Amino acid sequence: MNETYRHKQLLSLLEEKKMLSTNEIIDLLEISPATARRDINKLHEQGKLHKVRNGVEAIESNTGRYFSSPINNVSEKQRIAEAASKFCYDSASVILTAGSTIQLLGNQLCGKHLQIITNFLPLANYLIEHNHENLVIMGGQYNCNERVTLSLNNQHENNYFADVMFTSGKGFTPEGLYKTDMILANSEQSLVRKAHKFIALVDSTKLGKQVGMLFSKLNEIDVLITGREADPTLIQALREKGLEVVLV
Repeated sequence: MNETYRHKQLLSLLEEKKMLSTNEIIDLLEISPATARRDINKLHEQGKLHKVRNGVEAIESNTGRYFSSPINNVSEKQRIAEAASKFCYDSASVILTAGSTIQLLGNQLCGKHLQIITNFLPLANYLIEHNHENLVIMGGQYNCNERVTLSLNNQHENNYFADVMFTSGKGFTPEGLYKTDMILANSEQSLVRKAHKFIALVDSTKLGKQVGMLFSKLNEIDVLITGREADPTLIQALREKGLEVVLV
């Protein structure tokens, strides 16, 4: 069975079952463990499935029900999420904000030995459904548009501290990270000061865009993780300003 046919068979089975263990893939496709791992890794990198512990899940089951429209640049965002997960060491405390890339990162971190702090309800629901043991859901009034809970006076956010905070945005320039939802951005800004490391996850299509409000100045950001499709001139300019940039 050649690779193309195997991949079609695997994705067809996954569309039907939504979740498969590695052992099921080996048995159903009659392939070796090494071939199964290679196929899983390649399809995960292509954004066609989501790799989880000891198996795979359909992309639709992970994120489709949480977002009203398909995720743009899902393959790049998967790579960004996977790279971001490597910054989360064992027993770390991690703040995750809202958005599709953050959801993908949360999927990667689910089940690992670390504390996840979030006000993003789709992510919180995913973590609960998949039995993540250490989850903190920040309180406040529910905002149905962004699917987050927000505290008007930041009272709840002031109680939280973390080793790492991850967020995304709608634009990124040598000035810093931009967001377009002012209420959400205001709520998240207090969290930035409570994390030892602040990491921005921004896909390459948003680099160079100056939109909305300046959420964080460049010198407040420790790391930018983006796709290898990014404009090399802009990446060089960011690095010359002292920003650590991870291309994936």
